[in-house]
Amino acid sequence: MAGERVDAAMARLFGLSRTRAADLIADGHVELDGAAVAKSDRVLPGAVLDVRIPVLTDPLEVVPEVVEGIKIIHDDDAIVVIDKPVGVAVHPSPGWSGPTVVGHLAGAGFRISTSGASERQGIVQRLDVGTSGVMVICKSEHAYSVLKNAFRHRTVDKVYHALVQGHPDPLEGTIDAPIGRHPKSDWKFAVMADGRHSVTHYETLEAHRFASLLEVHLETGRTHQIRVHMAALKHPCVGDLTYGADPTLAKRVGLERQWLHAMRLGFEHPDTGEHVEYESTYPADLEHALAVIRDAD
Repeated sequence: MAGERVDAAMARLFGLSRTRAADLIADGHVELDGAAVAKSDRVLPGAVLDVRIPVLTDPLEVVPEVVEGIKIIHDDDAIVVIDKPVGVAVHPSPGWSGPTVVGHLAGAGFRISTSGASERQGIVQRLDVGTSGVMVICKSEHAYSVLKNAFRHRTVDKVYHALVQGHPDPLEGTIDAPIGRHPKSDWKFAVMADGRHSVTHYETLEAHRFASLLEVHLETGRTHQIRVHMAALKHPCVGDLTYGADPTLAKRVGLERQWLHAMRLGFEHPDTGEHVEYESTYPADLEHALAVIRDAD
């Protein structure tokens, strides 16, 4: 190999592609005789080539890790129902390196269904990282099949509470507006004429000076559905800066995320066929923000 380019020599020595070798050189993982090297430099007889090859991690790998704050509401042979805190993703995804629900369950010794993609096994519903509340995960294959169909056919009762800016008019109603990806932001969604059918039912529980507490029933389950629909009505969730909430109000109530919480989940138990319902309570940050809003009247 005397006289060959460093990247070509590395490709032969380690079975790497030339592109991978060039990336390692560019990232500072390669030295020639103790000095930094360029990919076009040549190797000479007697030279010492020092290459460090970091282990590449799979962004979708489920890493078992017990996550503080995840509460078990119910557990049996078919399902486990949890209360998800804010800041926890449901499953691994590219760009997310934080804690996940599936990682917690693996770390805590729960055996969950193997149905679904490897990083989403047992998952039949999702909550945003910034949304807290109740969700169900399937432990058996039978439960996964039954509940996947129940969510698909919209027979699951999904109830959220949302604190939104202002006062929706009418005080209760239905938002039927299709949702698609935002035309200018890959990570946002918007009401779009060519979007997917999306229906949200809401009613006002409390009306205050700056905001209203709503109970929301989801008929469909699109990503960011409540946040997008309320923003489209010009009543975004308090603290939801992504969808146009007032940053001054968010700071005043001490929120660093949207005021949105999955309160109740009702469905037919996949094993017994009985209707079951599981509830969550407001976490401390949402409770505090609501108290500030109430006190401002």
